[in-house]
Amino acid sequence: MRLIDAEGENRGVVPLAEAQEIANNAGLDLVEVAAEARPPVCRIMDYGKWRYEQEQKAKQARRHQSTITIKEIKFRPKIDPHDYATKKGHVERFLKHRDKVKITIMFRGRELLHPERGEAILLRLAEELKDIALIESRPNLDGRNMVMMIAPLKNPVITAESGEDEEIEGAPAPTDEAPQETTADVAPEPAEAEAAAS
Repeated sequence: MRLIDAEGENRGVVPLAEAQEIANNAGLDLVEVAAEARPPVCRIMDYGKWRYEQEQKAKQARRHQSTITIKEIKFRPKIDPHDYATKKGHVERFLKHRDKVKITIMFRGRELLHPERGEAILLRLAEELKDIALIESRPNLDGRNMVMMIAPLKNPVITAESGEDEEIEGAPAPTDEAPQETTADVAPEPAEAEAAAS
């Protein structure tokens, strides 16, 4: 076998009995470290200490590992201000639990003609949560859905609650306008149809 001594020096190929004697004289263990090598490689070491160090390294590696969970929240382009605030609260909770959040705007029927309304909701939400989250993938239209992915900041900025409250209080204004515009777009059609018929 090829022998590596306690100082890490290569002693060359030595018989097993001689290697065991050297290890015993040093008060250490003879450990096979490369069984597949030809000849096999053995090292003189304190096996208990080595094993303890390996366990500590594995424990440290596990501590640094984190499982990433992706949560999904669905919005509508004509979302009510109260619903918006509620869902925003859910998104905040997920982010504080270190989860990524996939935010989906679901379009139905003619709503798809105005994708900018969905994008405005997503960007507004990202702006309001910028102290605890960052945009991982920008709003992207995928069929009838618009999707945006946000992730928690590694070191979130703690801001005064008053600033957040102001943003929530100011939030309903844009969503109040969006349904009115949508209603205005759709409502005149029956009247136009009647005028055309008469």
